[in-house]
Amino acid sequence: MDTESLHLSMELVSGCGLNPEQSAALRTSLRLLQRDMRLSRVFFWGKILGVRGDYYIAQGTEGGEQLRNRRTFYSLNCLDWCLLSPPTDDVITGTRFIEGRFIGDPSHEYERTVRRKAGEGPGGYEEDVTSHVKEESRLIATIALIDREAALAPRGAFTQNPLGQVNVNHSFRGLTVSEATKLSSFFHLTPTLAPKKKSLLEKADQDPAIDFLDSLEHDLPKGCWSLQCERGSSVVVLRSLLWLGMTFYHVPLTPQHGYVYIGDGERNIDLPFMI
Repeated sequence: MDTESLHLSMELVSGCGLNPEQSAALRTSLRLLQRDMRLSRVFFWGKILGVRGDYYIAQGTEGGEQLRNRRTFYSLNCLDWCLLSPPTDDVITGTRFIEGRFIGDPSHEYERTVRRKAGEGPGGYEEDVTSHVKEESRLIATIALIDREAALAPRGAFTQNPLGQVNVNHSFRGLTVSEATKLSSFFHLTPTLAPKKKSLLEKADQDPAIDFLDSLEHDLPKGCWSLQCERGSSVVVLRSLLWLGMTFYHVPLTPQHGYVYIGDGERNIDLPFMI
């Protein structure tokens, strides 16, 4: 959610989980963060709930590019922000074993012990190998996974130029009400997903400048998104059932849209049994 429209956006997303003091602090601190880090755009990404404290997440972009080289920050008090390192496959893989809620302390270490075979031949034996992973690494991996699987944008909100750069489409005036009620009108806002193969008929009906992302209509399992029209169809709200707490909104016939995640940072692995 953009800093400039944070207050209005929070009103459109019910149950946002921020009190007035936190919202006011975020609006001020995010403007300072944008100035100090010399970012072209800063938006509030969401809040990951912990046992002892919560993580407030913001993301920023440099120049016109909106997807590549995004910078992610976290705060424990809505005022002071720390820069997170970019996610890597090793970090994401190394934190998959962690279960349960976040603690709320970036320096907290999770311990994992596995048995590995040492030596070869008859003299081989098994030994316990213990590794430690900091919660900050888990935070990096969780944000990357949620971005990959649940960050959204309406069709036409972003454009891709011949050089592959993704920019905000300033000509976007919003979806119609009928378009906004279809999952095919919303795209995953991430460049990390492998593009799905499309038939020639599908390609003929698409514009490569705006249809360069994957739509939600092919997401598995079927039914992993809840689409609702609220306030007399004046707002369309999409909620992820895979990442409970991810909420996206769009006001039809206007360029206003955004998403926010407020949850415990755990994937809903029971979803296939719920739908």
